Amino acid sequence: HYNLICRENKRGDYGVVPVENTIEGVVNYTLDMFLSSDVKIAGEIVIPVALHLLSTSDKLEDIKRVYSHKMALAQCRDWLEKNLPFVQIIEVDSTAKACEIALEDEKAGAIASEVAAYTYHLNILARNIQDSADNYTRFLVIAKKDLKPTGNDKTSLLFGVKDEPGALYKALEVFYKHGINLTKIESRPSRKRAWDYVFFIDLEGHKEDKKIKEALEELKGKTQFLKVLGSYPKALFQET
Repeated sequence: HYNLICRENKRGDYGVVPVENTIEGVVNYTLDMFLSSDVKIAGEIVIPVALHLLSTSDKLEDIKRVYSHKMALAQCRDWLEKNLPFVQIIEVDSTAKACEIALEDEKAGAIASEVAAYTYHLNILARNIQDSADNYTRFLVIAKKDLKPTGNDKTSLLFGVKDEPGALYKALEVFYKHGINLTKIESRPSRKRAWDYVFFIDLEGHKEDKKIKEALEELKGKTQFLKVLGSYPKALFQET
């Protein structure tokens, strides 16, 4: 759905894509698409995850099939094994698609949010079936334009280094040298050749800040390529 959002983003102002979950980790597809897209990251949103089992039926024993997005299914794995050990688990493209299927099949359940239950007029058979209470998903807001500094910002970028000893160390040393705190580092296959990787970095500060500017300029000489994905306000994190 990232490609669709990017296409729509050309007509609208903003799009929203999931990037990581505190239980299941990063959404690799989203990271991979930043390699080929020219959209900017304009913000982040962190939302607590509350997943429910939805159906047109009002009896748990009626459910023979459970549908949802793969990340939602993974986040409810223990509950499903304990409460519905013999049902068929089916992965679909989105929780919305799961709800559409459940709406047409009384033997089907969908794992989705409470908002989805109201939207699709489905019963909530079981509430809060996610395996961990400390479960959050981080979304990125994508746009076509950069944002000005707010004083409480984060910058995301990606880069590639040569396949040689110390190459990654030399790149990361730049941030240490300039006193920049990295909040995330993730590697992904470059898709150009086998065992070739790119690195996604989140750091504290805005790309227009003096020390960030200096670090990025120095980093260019330590990498094969460097792409700044955007600087944006840090999300306000609130625990449930």
